[in-house]
Parts: sequence; structure tokens; C-alpha cells
Amino acid sequence: GFHLSGTVTEPATATEPEMTYKVAISFDRCKITSVTCGCGNKDIFYCAHVVALSLYRIRKPDQVKLRLPISETLFQMNRDQLQKFVQYLITAHHTEVLPTAQKLADEILSSNSEINQVHGAPDPTAGASIDDENCWHLDEEQVREQVKLFLSQGGYYGSGKQLNSMFAKVREMLRMRDSNGARMLTLITEQFMADPRLSLWRQQGTGITEKCRQLWDELGALWVCVVLNPHCKLEEKSCWLRQLRKWGEMDVCPLEDGNYGNELPNITNALTQSSGHSQDSLARPRRTVFTRAIEGCDLHWQDSHLQRIISSDFYVSPSYQREGESLLFNSQGQPLWLEHVPTACARVDALRSHGYPREALRLTVAIINTLRLQQQRQLEIYKHQKKELLQRGATTITNLEGWVGHPLNPIGCLFLTLTEACRLEEENCLEFSDAGDSKPPVYQHVPVVTGSQDSGESYLSLALEVALMGMGQQRVMPEGLYAQDKVCRNEEQIIARLQDLELDPVLVQTLRKQCILLLEGGPFSGLGEVIHRESVPMHTFAKYLFSALLPHDADLAYKLALRAMRLPVLETTAPSGDVTHPHHLVSVVPSRYPRWFTLGHLESQQCELASTMLTAAKGDMLRLRTVLEAIQKNIHSSSLIFKLAQDAFKIATPADSNSDTTLLNVALELGLQVMRMTLSTLNWRRREMVRWLVTCATEVGVRALVSILQSWYSLFTPTEATSIVAATVMSHNTILRLSLDYPQREELASCARTLALQCAMKDPQNCALSALTLCEKDHIAFETAYQIVIDAASTGMTYTQLFTIARYMEHRGYPLRAFKLASLAMTHLNLAYNQDTHPAINDVLWACALSHSLGKNELAAIIPLVVKSVHCATVLSDILRRCTMTAPGLAGIPGRRNSGKLMSTDKAPLRQLLDATISAYINTTHSRLTHISPRHYGEFIEFLSKARETFLLAQDGHIQFAQFIDNLKQIYKGKKKLMLLVRERFG
Repeated sequence: GFHLSGTVTEPATATEPEMTYKVAISFDRCKITSVTCGCGNKDIFYCAHVVALSLYRIRKPDQVKLRLPISETLFQMNRDQLQKFVQYLITAHHTEVLPTAQKLADEILSSNSEINQVHGAPDPTAGASIDDENCWHLDEEQVREQVKLFLSQGGYYGSGKQLNSMFAKVREMLRMRDSNGARMLTLITEQFMADPRLSLWRQQGTGITEKCRQLWDELGALWVCVVLNPHCKLEEKSCWLRQLRKWGEMDVCPLEDGNYGNELPNITNALTQSSGHSQDSLARPRRTVFTRAIEGCDLHWQDSHLQRIISSDFYVSPSYQREGESLLFNSQGQPLWLEHVPTACARVDALRSHGYPREALRLTVAIINTLRLQQQRQLEIYKHQKKELLQRGATTITNLEGWVGHPLNPIGCLFLTLTEACRLEEENCLEFSDAGDSKPPVYQHVPVVTGSQDSGESYLSLALEVALMGMGQQRVMPEGLYAQDKVCRNEEQIIARLQDLELDPVLVQTLRKQCILLLEGGPFSGLGEVIHRESVPMHTFAKYLFSALLPHDADLAYKLALRAMRLPVLETTAPSGDVTHPHHLVSVVPSRYPRWFTLGHLESQQCELASTMLTAAKGDMLRLRTVLEAIQKNIHSSSLIFKLAQDAFKIATPADSNSDTTLLNVALELGLQVMRMTLSTLNWRRREMVRWLVTCATEVGVRALVSILQSWYSLFTPTEATSIVAATVMSHNTILRLSLDYPQREELASCARTLALQCAMKDPQNCALSALTLCEKDHIAFETAYQIVIDAASTGMTYTQLFTIARYMEHRGYPLRAFKLASLAMTHLNLAYNQDTHPAINDVLWACALSHSLGKNELAAIIPLVVKSVHCATVLSDILRRCTMTAPGLAGIPGRRNSGKLMSTDKAPLRQLLDATISAYINTTHSRLTHISPRHYGEFIEFLSKARETFLLAQDGHIQFAQFIDNLKQIYKGKKKLMLLVRERFG
């Protein structure tokens, strides 16, 4: 039949009652062409009820009554039966069909109605005619709605995942050769092009977001797949071409490489070596995400050689033709396919995607044989140029179009095609499952079917070989953040897939052979001896190779990883004669580097590679030496070298066993290099680096500590050397950690003291106090340090530094030295009349208290200095009060006699201080009155009361104060309210 109808019952649940739905399905030539269901479900997939009815019909065909088309049944009825049939039908559904029945009756009775112009009548149960289009039912409105919704969520709520699953659905449709695949992709693309964010991003000049970019890439790649369908009709292709051109011409259409121009050759041209690519970016055509699909419309499958390759495993050249050059076969007679590599791989992807896996596999093998031949020829070319290239030390030969990070993902495509043929699962699953599925795929060796003698090769070893060839291809870093980021991402994806392969002896042999070829490959290999300055670095790839090779061939593993350590873009300036990439070099801002946006990531990958080698070389002094040299030669960032030093230290000092001295020494050497690199530049992690270095040297042992103390000036600033390095080395913890004997302790202490004195000489301001502390236990050193302080005090030191050292001296029991330093500090100080909260006030009070405690002479010596430096009345009156409270000389300096009497303010030295204080009060009062506001009047009266207390300490103080007040009333008589307050308080 062509029409299936039934009722589906959904059983009751805890929350929902039992529901019954009416379902109708039309089908034609094994495809469901339309569905309706009473549940009203809106989705791009069929509802459960449609699926249930379809499965019931498939599994129990004999339970479903098969009827003739309704037109046949009606044909057998007479006039009365027909009338009865129609009336019963209308009665059963009178509410729904009565208006329609009435309308149809009117039209049939009208002789010139449209219905009467057509012969016969439609029959929904009779199916379509043989010429009609027959395709699976697709709810187009639903596709539009869902894509629109997911795009509006901007990559949140898992919408990116949903869109990816729609793309996967398109691929599945293509594989089932369902013509709706292209239709669904068209609907998706229309919604993508209508995304309002596109014009916004374009106006703001910002790039499309990362998640969105990846979706656009997949969209572009899917269109390439669609237009390369080997069995599509010409009219279909021209219809797609019109659509693609229309989208590509819209100004919001995203560009292939993010936001930048691009100089990649056309998809249909084979890649020529870098020549004539020096046109300016303005001359380069605009390439959108659809450009490759548009170019793909020019490709066809009619080539007879291509047809023979994909249609037979046993297509070989006749044996008599195998001498001499041939473009179609290699010397073993196997067919070659000499098309531009990414284009050839796009064909493979199209064959895979349209459900032709055997054909895809055959073309893949032909492409790999071509790549091998190319690799051999390049090796021969290099042998002739080797001497000259090695002398120059650089090369201009490089591929402008890299296969890794390419929009068509050629290497990933070949790898997938080959590994799919080797998967052990029952269903040969095409798509890689979501990240949630953590079980890696299991592969087995499947021999390559070939017409020539048994090659002993498997599709799995070919997959490994082609991945290594592609990753090892020497290529120029593309332009623009997005394209560069894609190179890194694609590389990581391929490596993740390589890590799923269990390396058995066959694969190890493939790995070794390919690694040797890459090392010898000259400028065609990214691991060759000479590479282009802007070559994409090989660190990530080399890290994989190193770990994979290490158990099987350590020498080769190290040779390869050491070769890959370089990063020439940071090492050399661009040679003037190199014009392969002019737009990289001629930038608006003249700079040493081209714009490598991913440089930070690349440098950290270089660091990872070095760390991997250091870990593996633990305990092997010779290997560690070579790795260390490579690090020192190639890594230019101090923070990365510091990270390596820390890594090495961690690995060298496991918690559960003894330290490894070889690796510890490497950690120390790297640490010392970091110290030298960051000594004269500002680095926010510097303190952490210095502390770490001391910890590392302590682990290495006493000789390392002596060495860093003796050569401190090339590693540390004087402040770091005294306050961090020497202080830590001399700490109790270090002595315990090293369990040193007396001579060793003495040697360390002596080195620390020498360092302290050298630092104090070089930077007395910042090192004097630390130097004194470090020299405490050695009389001569301590005296020397003190002398350095005294010499520096008059010129290079601030009062804060001097007061701090003075207090330290008092604390150590040198009060006279403390007094001397405090006096020197006073000469540097100047306290204005209004600085009554100055931070140095405490120091001044302390210095006066110290002098007072030493005796009358010292107090007499410091008061003139105080009077000269301090002009703040409240501070002076505070000093005065303290000096009159107790007798001087209570410190009890041996050999001195003290009278034990309080001092008088009428006699020197306090008389001088009293006069200075009174004069300070008078000056401050006038200063305050020049700009005083009424809200400060109360405060001012309190200030005058304090002044009166000081005035009254003088013999004629009350007379002086009365005169002072009269004076004020006279001068400031305009301030009536204030003078009223003055009169009230002071008469």
C-alpha cells in the first residue's frame, strides 16, 4: 500500500493518563513521504507514535489489513451505494467535513468550475506516479525553527552540540543517499546566513566567536561534500552553484580564514612551489566559507583513470610499461592520482560521505602512493642542494598551503577513511562519538587489497604513515588569528586520534621509517635540517613522536625531539631577500616578528617538549646535558625556563624516594639562567624565583649554596642577596635541612657576611640593616658594617632608614651608637607646622626619649637639631612635657654620674625648646586664622588652651600669653564671632 493509518496508545504514567493518537503515514518506493499524528509534536525527527506504527507494519505485516486504493472500491459501487457512502461519511464527521462537502457539491454542479476541467479525481491512498519525485518526509518549517533557536542561544545551553548533531544528521542522510540531505543543509545555511549577529560582528570589526566559527567551517565542508556527490544530476549542481554564489556575494558572509585576506591557490589548481605569490593582499580575491564548494562545482568524476582507480582494487599498469617515467602509475605499477592534495582528499570525503566506503579507500591508497613518490623525489632534490642550503642555514622553500589546519582537513579525512576500514566494532560507525564516550576505538590490521604483489601493508599502517607525513610537512604559518589557531587545534585532534592506536611491531616499524624520512627530508619536512623562518613549529608533533618512539628507539626519539626544539621565528630577523611572504614582513608597525597570534601557545608547547625530554632523561647525565643545551639555545622566555626548572626539580625530588642529583643539577642550572635573565628586567614573579632558587640550591647541597653566595652580583640585586638569599641560607631551617658540621656552618656564615658587606657598600639604603643583622655574630664584620652605615648616612640615606637602624642598635644594646644615628636622621628631617600626623613623629619622640635617658649632654646635643627640624607646635610641646617629667640619664651608662634632678625650662637646653614651642604656637595660630571657617572655631579655641599650657611653663608666661591674645583681638577684629569666643574663654 501507499497509505498507512492506525491508532497508537501511549500507556498511563504516574503523572499522565493513557492517551490514544491517530497516525497517518504516506510512503512511496520504500520511503516515508509524509506523516501526520494527533500528538502535534514539532521536531525534525519523527514522533514516537509514527515510529511505533511504522515498526508495527514492518515487523507484523500480516496483522495490517491490506486494502485496495479507495478509488478502486468506489468504482465497484452503484449510484445508491455511493450516495449512502457519502452521507454516512458526512454524518460521521459532520463538524469537520460538512463545509468542505457543501463547497465540493457546489463546484461539481457548476459546469465551468475548475474541478470539472480535470479528468478523474485525486486518491491519497493510491500513491504517486512513476515520474513523481519521491523523497523522505522532512518538516522544513521545523528545521528552520530549530536552527534559528539554537543560533539565537549563541553557543550556550549546549546549542553548539545540537547544531553539530544536525550536521551529523545531514551526513547520515548523504550516506543513506537520501536526497533530503542537501535540502536540509540548504535550510540550515539559510538560517545561518540570516543570523543577526553576522552584520553586528561585521560592523564592530570583531571576529565571529570561536564556537560559531567552527560551525561555519563544518557548514562549508559539508557543502564541498554535497557538490562533489559523484552521482548528482547536472541541474542539481547548477542549482546549488547559484545558491552558493548568492550566499557568497552577501557582505555578511564569513570569510574562510576568519577576518584576513588569504593567498591560498584555487582548489582546482595543483600546488606550485612558492613562486609568483608576491601579489599584494588587495589583489587577492575574497574567499568566503563557500568559495571551496563553489570551486568544487567545477570538478567532475569523468576522468577515466580516476574511474578505474575507484572501481577496482586490481587496477595496475601492464608490466611492460613500468620502465621510465609515468604520471599514472608508480614503479610497482600501482595507480597514482596527481591532483592538488586537499582537493583529492575532498573527493575521498565525498565518496565516504555519500556511502561509497570501498571507493573512498581505493582513492586514498592512490593518493598515499602519490605522496610517497613525492617524498622520494623531494629527498633526491634535497641531496643535490644540501651543501648550499646548509651553508646558508635557511631556505625559502616551503608550502604556502599546509595540510594540517586546512579548511578541508585532508589529513584527518584520509586517516578516518583508513582507520574506519580497521575498526573492530559490529556497526562500522562513521562519526566519532561524543566526548562523553571515553572508550577509545579498537583497531585491527586489515591487509591492503592491491593488484600488484602482496605489499604486506595494512590500512592501519597507511593511516599512521599518512598522519605522520601530513603533520611533518614543512609549511608556512598562515595569516590571521583564526587560521593560526586552527593549525594548533587540528594538530591536537590528529594527535588525539594517533594516541588511540596501539603501537604493535608493524606500526612501530612504520613510525621509525617515517621519522627517519622526516629527519632527512631537508626543506620539505618540518623536521629537516633547514627550515623556513616562518615555518609552523613541530613541538606538539615531536612530543608525540618522542613518547611513541622512546621505548623502541631512544636515540632516534632524542634526535628528533632535539631537532624540533627550534623556533626560528624568534631567533633570526627576516632575510631581506626573502619575498615568499611579503605581507608578513611589510607590516604597518615595523617589527622583528610577523604577526603570530598563537606565539604564546607555541612557546608553551616548546616548553612541554623540553619538559618531556628532561623527565625521560632523568639519571642520564649525557642526555640531560644535550637537552639542557637545547633549552638554553632555543627557549627565550624566562618564565618558561623557570617552569622547566620547577618541573625538573619536582621530578628530581620525589616524595617517596631519594633525590636524583643529575636532574637536580639541571634544575639548578636552569634556575641560575633565569636569575641572570631577569636580573635587570622587571618581572613580577622575581621574588618567587629567587626564593625557589635558594630552595633548589639547598637540595643540591652546601657547595651550591656557597657558590650562589660567592657569585651573588651576577644573580641577585643587593636587596635580594641580603634579605632573601643570605637570610634564608643562614636560617635555622637550612642548617637543620643540611645537617651541617661546624666547619661547614662557619664557611657558609663567612660567605654570607662577605656578601652582606659587599651589598651594604653597593646599596647602603636598602641593605645596611640586613648586613648588620647578618654580621651580628662576628665583631669585626659588625664594626665594618656599622662604619659603612655611618659613612653613607650623610649622603645616601633617608631619615626612615637611619631611624630604623638606630632603633635596631638600641635593641642590640648600643644606645650611644643609636643616639649617633638618630642625630644623623634628625638632620634629614623637616616637619612643617601642620604635619601633626606625620609618620616620623614616633621616631622623633623615641630619639628625644633616648637622648634624655642617656643624660643631659646628649639631650643638649639633640634639642638644637629638633628645634631646627620640627616646626609643629603640638609635637614640640609633647617633647617638652616628656623631658620635664623625669630626670635625665636614667639609662645608667657605666662610668657616668647622674644628679637625679628634674630639669628646669628656664635653663639650657630646655629653654631653647620652650622658646621654639611658644614661637611655633604663635606662627601656627596666625597660619590657621588666615583661612578658618566657623565650623572649626571650637577646635581653634581648644588649640589656644593647649598653647596657654605651654606659655605658662615660662617665667613670664601669663604676661606673654595675655599680650598674644590682645594682639589677636586687634589683628582679627573683623572675625567678631570668633573674637567673642576668645574673650569668653581667655578674658
